Amino acid sequence: MRQRIWAATTAPVLVMGVLAGCSGDPEGKAAPSATVIQPGRPGEPNRTAVKGPATPAPPTEAEVRFVEMMIPHHQQALEMSALAPGRAESAQVKSLAERIKAGQGAEIGAMRAWLQRNGRTATSGQGGHGGHGAHGRPSAGAGGHAGMPGMATPDQLARLKATRGTEFDRLFLTLMITHHQGALTMAEGALDKGTDVVVQELARDVQSGQQAEINRMRALLSE
Repeated sequence: MRQRIWAATTAPVLVMGVLAGCSGDPEGKAAPSATVIQPGRPGEPNRTAVKGPATPAPPTEAEVRFVEMMIPHHQQALEMSALAPGRAESAQVKSLAERIKAGQGAEIGAMRAWLQRNGRTATSGQGGHGGHGAHGRPSAGAGGHAGMPGMATPDQLARLKATRGTEFDRLFLTLMITHHQGALTMAEGALDKGTDVVVQELARDVQSGQQAEINRMRALLSE
């Protein structure tokens, strides 16, 4: 089971290669354009030309919003995962939590860098969790991150902090499944609604990686 969890939770880390690889061009030039043949005039040879934009289109607001919201969403997953070493009974739950911390922590750094390259400032996400129920329903007076599905409530986080052993394992898995399902909803909203290759790849990796983790967590709950 540990090997399966390890394999499933490597997916969030794979996106780092995409995020980091796309950040190496300080001018933000587009991916290689297509080379086409242009017929010459009668008696003249054909010519080759490069077709395509010199620079990429700016990211859409939907893409920017996805990245801005995914940062505090990831931060809560880190907060929950940090509790596992001292509270979890299952070694598999501890391993899963460690992989979530490693993968999503790295993604936060990459997403902040992406926002900076695009002239945006990432919000910390701290203090913005209180207005969100476990199924993403913002309450009245919710902070600047309304609409983030899957966020645990302050009461749920307090209960998680107060539990130990198998009770912690079960609650952690239950809350994290809901949290991951929220990330899938957010990724679905960003997919195919923009032009930025980095954000589109991130959304696809969130979708595939976190669905795999959901499957593993459900399997652990059923044991």
